[in-house]
Amino acid sequence: MGLKDEAARGTRSAGGNRDEAGHIKALLHRGAALKLALAEQPAPILAVVDACEAAIRSGNKLLFCGNGGSAADAQHLATELLIRLRGSVVRESWPALALTLDPAMLTAAGNDFGYDQVFARPLSGLGRAGDVLFGITTSGRSPSVLRALEVARGMGIVTVGLLGGDGGPARPLCDHMLIVPDSETARVQECHIALGHIVLELLEDRLTGRRA
Repeated sequence: MGLKDEAARGTRSAGGNRDEAGHIKALLHRGAALKLALAEQPAPILAVVDACEAAIRSGNKLLFCGNGGSAADAQHLATELLIRLRGSVVRESWPALALTLDPAMLTAAGNDFGYDQVFARPLSGLGRAGDVLFGITTSGRSPSVLRALEVARGMGIVTVGLLGGDGGPARPLCDHMLIVPDSETARVQECHIALGHIVLELLEDRLTGRRA
C-alpha cells in the first residue's frame, strides 16, 4: 500500500469516527430521554415495589422469565436478590428464581410441550399464590412469556410486565406494568435493567429499614 492509499484510508477512518461519535451521542441521548420520561411516572414503579415487599414479607418469592437478552436480565435481577445488590447493605439472601437457568428443564419443556410452555410448565410446579412473576418481553408479544403470565394469574401469582412499545398482548395479563415507550430492543432492554435495579434498591431499603 502506497502513501497515497494510506492517507486516503486515514481520511476515511477519521470521517467514519466522526460519524460514529455522533451516533454514540445520539444513542446515549435517546436512552437518557427514555429514562427521563420514565422518571416522570413513579407510581407504577412504586406499585411494583409494594407487590414485591408484600411477597417477601409474607414468605413468598419473586420469579423472573424472558427470552434472549431478557433471559439474561431475568437471571441478573434474581441474582441481585439472592446474593446482593449493594455491597454497602448487609442483609439476608431473599428468595428469587429465574426460570431460565436450567437447560435440561427448558429443552424438555420445549421438546415435550412446545416452546411456548418453557416457563409456564416449571412455573406451575414452582410457583405459589402470593409469589410475584416478572415477565420480561421487549415487544410484549413473546408467546412463552405470555403463557407464563396466564398460568401465573390462574395460580394467584402477582404478575409484573417489564414491557416495551405499547405493551402488546401482555398488558391484560399483568397486574402491574413497567412499559418503556420504544420499539427498539436494545433501548428497551437498557431501561428494563435500570427499572429492575430501581425496584430492587427501593425494596432493599424498605426491607432493611434504610432511608432512601
